[in-house]
Amino acid sequence: MNLIEDIARRHDPATPAVLSGDRRLSYGDLFHHARQVAALLRQHDDSGRIARIGLQCPNGVSYIVLSMGVLLAGACLVPLAEELTAAERAEIAATTALDFILAADGLAWHGPGELIAAGESDGTRWQLHRGRSATPAFPEAAFQALNPAFIRFSSGTTGTSKGVVLSHETLLARITAANEGLQIGPRDRVLWMLPMAHHFAVSIVLYLHAGATTVLEHSAMREDILATAEKHRATVIYGSPFHFAMLAGDPGAFRWPTLRLAVATAAALPELTARAFDRRFGHPLHQGLGIIEVGLSVINLDAAREKPLSLGKPLPAYEVALLDDRGRPADEGEFRVRGPGLLDAYLVPWDPAPLDDGWFASGDLMRRDEDGHLFLMGRKKSVINVAGMKVFPEEVERVLNEHPGVARSRVFGREHPQMGQVAVAEIIPADPAAPPKPVVLQRHCRALLSAYKVPLGFTLVDTLPLTASGKLKRFAGDEGSGPG
Repeated sequence: MNLIEDIARRHDPATPAVLSGDRRLSYGDLFHHARQVAALLRQHDDSGRIARIGLQCPNGVSYIVLSMGVLLAGACLVPLAEELTAAERAEIAATTALDFILAADGLAWHGPGELIAAGESDGTRWQLHRGRSATPAFPEAAFQALNPAFIRFSSGTTGTSKGVVLSHETLLARITAANEGLQIGPRDRVLWMLPMAHHFAVSIVLYLHAGATTVLEHSAMREDILATAEKHRATVIYGSPFHFAMLAGDPGAFRWPTLRLAVATAAALPELTARAFDRRFGHPLHQGLGIIEVGLSVINLDAAREKPLSLGKPLPAYEVALLDDRGRPADEGEFRVRGPGLLDAYLVPWDPAPLDDGWFASGDLMRRDEDGHLFLMGRKKSVINVAGMKVFPEEVERVLNEHPGVARSRVFGREHPQMGQVAVAEIIPADPAAPPKPVVLQRHCRALLSAYKVPLGFTLVDTLPLTASGKLKRFAGDEGSGPG
């Protein structure tokens, strides 16, 4: 089964699929151009198997057209996010053993692999590169047997990111389950501002499957966002708390009368942001829990105004359990979930059975109140959430530790009123009498890391807390408590 073929057949070709500024792309236009891309990919792929194709493309109509083309070709889509450095993109290419790289809109591919084609489709200029031949670090036959559609890394391929593999069948089950709560349909116009390389499967694919219109806004100015919402009569907005805090501060008179659903995702929602948005527009923010391995299984639909910090309750298709430190059911503990659309496998190291009797252990610590609402307490993992973008401290520490002025480092998240968290670092200098300056360390990090991963603050320390085995202590479970 090919999910995208099903989407292409199920909607009126004249219905608008994507609106971006004055540009209107109907469902017919979208899949006409996507089929052109798919035909070219098939022309150059004689492997006889499901190819892995990396997509390097900025947010916009082009991303949707090219993604649909890759999936219509029967290939597996591997996003190469725009903000990644060349080294980070090359690492994903090597880890996934990419067969091809599709680079669009002036984002030239600088990694290994020969240029084999170039062209243009609906104003989208692209280049197709053949990936470097390599033996995958995972079993090819087992990977192919999954009917893979999508491989998603949460932050490069380092730290604890293992690569989530989703099949066409899993994607369909996931978006179907999510839409039981969202109820998105052909009358909806969804205002979209999040990075597509990080949010695509349970968003853009869902909107297309439901026959909705996706309205793109590239400006970060709240006046432009609200002007687009008014012009296109947007009914749904998907955004991060950062976006909603910005919109809530708008001094204008627009009240957004067509808005029916505002979903806050990608990071924890501050209560001040939720209250401010509700006061400004008269609509509550509905916080949801999106997990790469799971999709959207929990959303606050029935008490968003009364309990703005609640993640809500599980959607009908999902079972949820909270387990304490001994693995016993409790009203406070690690969040686990079972239901449709959970991941098919982890890519590296290869794990075709990542679930425990169908249950996924998230690493999120939650509590459940007397009404069954779930509240996020923290994370068992060390991940830092910067405006919805996830940063693994281990990756940043490795870069910092390569600097000759650093003996050892520890990176953690510090709360930030707009960004949710930002990365900061503790540094043991190699020479305490001549420690490296923060600007030098930031310049070093920027050369090797995406901008949002670069620490914004540095503290010089004499020692760092270590476990008995010499690892950094981060949490109470690491034989001692750490920051975060």
